[in-house]
Amino acid sequence: MKKIVWTLSFMIGCISSMIAQSDELVAQTPLKYEYQVKESDVSSTLKTLSSNDLEGRETGQPGMVKAADFLEKILKDNNVQPYFKTYKDTLTTFKGTAFNVVGFVEGNDPVLKKEFIIISAHYDHIGIDKKGENGDFINNGANDDASGCTAVAEMAKYFSFHKNNQRSILFVFFAGEEKGLLGSKHLAKKLKAQNFNLYTQFNIEMIGVPMKRDYLAYITGFDKSNMAAKINEYTGKKTIGFLPKEAEYELFYRSDNFSFYDVFKVPCQSVSTFDFENFEFYHHVSDDFKAMDVPHMTSFIQELLPAVTQMANTATHEIIMLK
Repeated sequence: MKKIVWTLSFMIGCISSMIAQSDELVAQTPLKYEYQVKESDVSSTLKTLSSNDLEGRETGQPGMVKAADFLEKILKDNNVQPYFKTYKDTLTTFKGTAFNVVGFVEGNDPVLKKEFIIISAHYDHIGIDKKGENGDFINNGANDDASGCTAVAEMAKYFSFHKNNQRSILFVFFAGEEKGLLGSKHLAKKLKAQNFNLYTQFNIEMIGVPMKRDYLAYITGFDKSNMAAKINEYTGKKTIGFLPKEAEYELFYRSDNFSFYDVFKVPCQSVSTFDFENFEFYHHVSDDFKAMDVPHMTSFIQELLPAVTQMANTATHEIIMLK
């Protein structure tokens, strides 16, 4: 019993120290960008991905294919190149036919471009509800995770427009997350076999509604790396904070970041604004477009642009594992 108490006390002490360090870094001046994320674009992408026409985007179903086609078109229209021969990379981890959608913006530094960051979200959801509620049977998955996909799409547009990344970037929309992280498991294994040089993964999960806290978002596995502190340094704000519920439910292991951490053992974490108090429609037919806060999503993406830009441009690996 003493050992357990000591361990918990030690962990709490470490997290408190990391939070204090993160707060100290907030005072630094953030990078400024003229690029503006358009609320109309955020709304349009989110509305399409969470529409009834996609029937809940269940992996292997026609609605998933429609979503993949839509995301592929966004990449094509914004001159984001496919990383493989095509944008769609077929899963080896799923019995039916399903695929991740993978785009690529090459780095502009001759050395650093050999390193990669991954910016990702899962585009699948849980499909049709047999019971339904008030005549609604479609799990639209607006927050989970059309919101994250919308953010990834906007970041892909940004980097393709500016071409200001020294490291190369993969923009990945995963299938099969709801069926056991199947898309990310497939891609992590495939890239590892190709000696892929991964610096960090920034996965975006459920950002459709804001939290009522003194920070914008949290990351999973807060104490596993210094990512939170570095993001706050890069944005010049208290953008990322520690959410105790995240640690309690071990969310680090429950999204697509874990597949890459498990294989590459580098900082791979998910960012979210779902805090178990601000959204009651998790895996529910009411997780739809009208429940989303589009202005919040737009400002969220805008605030993170300096952070993802610095991830792609620092001369050294500033984001490191701590445990």
